[in-house]
Amino acid sequence: MKKRLSLISAFALSSVLFLAQAASALAAEEVNIYSYRQPFLIEPMLEDFEKQTGVKVNVVFAKKGLEERIEREGKFSPADVVLTSDMISLFDLMDRKLVQPVNSKTINDNTPIHLRDPNNQWFALTLRVRNIYSSKRSDKPVDINYEDLASAQYKGKICTRSGKHPYNIGLVASMIAHKGEAETKKWLEGVKKNLARRPQGNDRAQVKAIKEGVCDVSLGNSYYFGKMLENKDQKAWADAVYINFPNQKNFGSHVNISGMVMAKYAPHKDNALKLMEYLSSEKAQTIYARDNMEYPVNPKVSVSGTVASWGKFKADPLPISDIAANRIKAQRLLDEVKFDL
Repeated sequence: MKKRLSLISAFALSSVLFLAQAASALAAEEVNIYSYRQPFLIEPMLEDFEKQTGVKVNVVFAKKGLEERIEREGKFSPADVVLTSDMISLFDLMDRKLVQPVNSKTINDNTPIHLRDPNNQWFALTLRVRNIYSSKRSDKPVDINYEDLASAQYKGKICTRSGKHPYNIGLVASMIAHKGEAETKKWLEGVKKNLARRPQGNDRAQVKAIKEGVCDVSLGNSYYFGKMLENKDQKAWADAVYINFPNQKNFGSHVNISGMVMAKYAPHKDNALKLMEYLSSEKAQTIYARDNMEYPVNPKVSVSGTVASWGKFKADPLPISDIAANRIKAQRLLDEVKFDL
């Protein structure tokens, strides 16, 4: 009897251990995202990924400070993949050595070479143009260059968000790449003199200001225009402006990116790779284009009908890395001209 009980106990123990191991394996089928992209913008892709793979996706969203958080967490950081909404954050992660290379033929095949790091440390996910919006109080869209924003004709007519926002830092960095620091500083001084009000709000708020007659032109990312057209409370703002693609007769419109990296100490590396490959796929890129009005990086995916209606444009061909290399200089120039004050 004693022997039988021992056998039963041994069997029970082995069953418990098996279940514990199974539960542990099941729990391991997850991936952790640290994201600067707002949840509603990425949820459709993540839900589809979970459905396709069975891998549970956990997301930590923040408006700022993810780099510092990952640094504090060190090798115990739960972050597997970091999603950024601009090139500035992407390169900040690299500068802090918080990423690791990802050698994936799938991602490389899905992402044009100028939209990924030559050492496979970062990859673009979507593109967005830094457009200039103009009031429909004018007769037609304007043929405009970024340089024109510093000219006397726009005195007191420009609205923009903070110059220190990553979207504007990216634009200033691109101007440095094309014009040099001295010319870009003069340009910034001219733009500041032409502001209708102190920099404030987000990109949509600038379009609203045009609708309300505060200003005539503003800077704003392309996808916000599409999102406003879909929003019943904001459609009137979008209907009040033209979306213009600057610098079409010279170096082309400045294009920023959203991107992804694998965190340096990713605890679920295999699942992180699955997720990154999925996000570069035709399926995910189609969802990005359809739901977020962004330009997909995967060349096999077309833009949405709404985005297509804005027309084709010439994009600045400079590699993202060349533009991002000027981001510290851009921030310094914005400080020197006291752009936000």
